[in-house]
Amino acid sequence: MNVLIVDDEPLARERLIRLLSEIEGCRVLQPCASNGEEALTLIDSLKPDVVLLDIRMPGLDGLQVAARLCERDAPPAVIFCTAHDEFALEAFQVSAVGYLVKPVRVEALAAALKQAERPNRVQLAALTRPPQTPGQGPRSHISARTRKGIELIPLEQVIYFVADHKYVTLRHEGGEVLLDEPLKALEDEFAARFVRIHRNALVALERIERLQRTPLGHFQLYLRGLGDEALTVSRRHVAGVRKLMQSL
Repeated sequence: MNVLIVDDEPLARERLIRLLSEIEGCRVLQPCASNGEEALTLIDSLKPDVVLLDIRMPGLDGLQVAARLCERDAPPAVIFCTAHDEFALEAFQVSAVGYLVKPVRVEALAAALKQAERPNRVQLAALTRPPQTPGQGPRSHISARTRKGIELIPLEQVIYFVADHKYVTLRHEGGEVLLDEPLKALEDEFAARFVRIHRNALVALERIERLQRTPLGHFQLYLRGLGDEALTVSRRHVAGVRKLMQSL
């Protein structure tokens, strides 16, 4: 994986070079870029797979650089490495696949680089667009902020969404993350792949295994990937779930 570092601080560039030397399979492209204009020129000539991009720089800032890359047919993956954590939303509006806050830890950098391998380069500009964007289909990945930084979760790995007060828990093959998105918006966006089984729960259609009634008369839904764990189906939604299961 060829990586281009873009940062106006020499010490920050040196630290990233040192961290990348500890990660197998990474090659740092030289020279590094110290501003946005240099970054675009070097991206054209060096063709990096991944760009580690600072946000606050003289001239073009990192967000402007990433926005220009989104206009290209095959842009490199962008991972922001910044001392400022308030730009996460803007970062993912310009299709970043990672957002790391300085001082960057090698574990977090390695995880972000692994994430950068997953999306197809031509899909990057559509991964995390807002679901309200007119004329465009649902996202292929969902972004969530975690202790690792910003994670992108492929939709096919999502098992369910459960609302709890102001947050939604997304359960996926690798664990759980919290989303700051309304359950209704997720239901509208992903109606073709998820079904509501309770006022606070959506489950992936392709994950449904069986519906079982308990001795107390409650209905439990078992999903592939959850083992013996089950989710409660409200009486209001039982008939709809049964009908869907017949068509699967």
